[in-house]
Amino acid sequence: MQAVSPAGAMEILLTPQDRIQSLLALSEGIRAARGSSGEISLCSIINAKSGDCTEDCSFCAQSSFSSSPHKSYPMMDVCRILSAREKAFEHGAGHFSIVTSGRSPTEEDLTCICEMISSGKGEKPFWCASLGILTLRQLRLLKNAGLRRYHHNLETGRTYFPEVCTTHTWQERADTVRMAKAAGLEVCSGGIIGLGESLPQRVNMAFELRELQVDSIALNFLIPLEGTKFTTRKENISPVDMLKTVIMFGMVCPDSELRICAGRGMLAEYEKEIFRAGVTGIMTGDLLTISGSGFQEDIELLAAAGRVRAE
Repeated sequence: MQAVSPAGAMEILLTPQDRIQSLLALSEGIRAARGSSGEISLCSIINAKSGDCTEDCSFCAQSSFSSSPHKSYPMMDVCRILSAREKAFEHGAGHFSIVTSGRSPTEEDLTCICEMISSGKGEKPFWCASLGILTLRQLRLLKNAGLRRYHHNLETGRTYFPEVCTTHTWQERADTVRMAKAAGLEVCSGGIIGLGESLPQRVNMAFELRELQVDSIALNFLIPLEGTKFTTRKENISPVDMLKTVIMFGMVCPDSELRICAGRGMLAEYEKEIFRAGVTGIMTGDLLTISGSGFQEDIELLAAAGRVRAE
């Protein structure tokens, strides 16, 4: 399938609400024509090191610039992380991600993470990590330890990024994505919808992800958190607008997995339609600083949508 143009992507976002079912049918038909099995992969994360982050990302409760009451803690005990991974496996997660706060991990933490990954190398759920801005050397260490996939969001489009973060640049994030691919890792990257970006800027992010050829796109919808700059939503995104955004990303990046992480609950009765919109994966379990969806709840969602969990 040939990906849509920027003009076509804007047309998707501007589709009238009364045509959403036609748009969903089109998206579903395109996925079927590409041989999509309809199976939905699950992933899970653990917030292995939280808070006291030097970066000023405006949406994040872990930033030292926020006044969030979220608890900070150092690197978790290895046994606790491995126990969480085992639980994720029991719940059918295909990927399990270690997430740490901060611009970059210390060498001590990175060594610990590499040793932990090596202990379960090649076993499911596959190891994923989200450790911030890394060097090619650090990414190669993770790859050699057995890391399958590196996660690093662009967060938003290049031109809107300075409104979201000033302590590092969009380019630094994109460079980390490129280096992760150069290290031989799969890459999961995406961002947060609803930070106040314009529709063209939302489209730009989709095309930036396509240019980077990421393996999996992680879409989040802003959940305003107490103490952050974005305590309240900067714009009102309806469930239908959320669906149109998902469809747009899927059509711009047809060769990438499309995964929904935070904010699914805002879709309300439309939640099961995300799979018709092109979603091939979801995050199950808790998010970084707030509770997420339960495994059984997500299995029921798949059943209601006529989908099954990928083995």
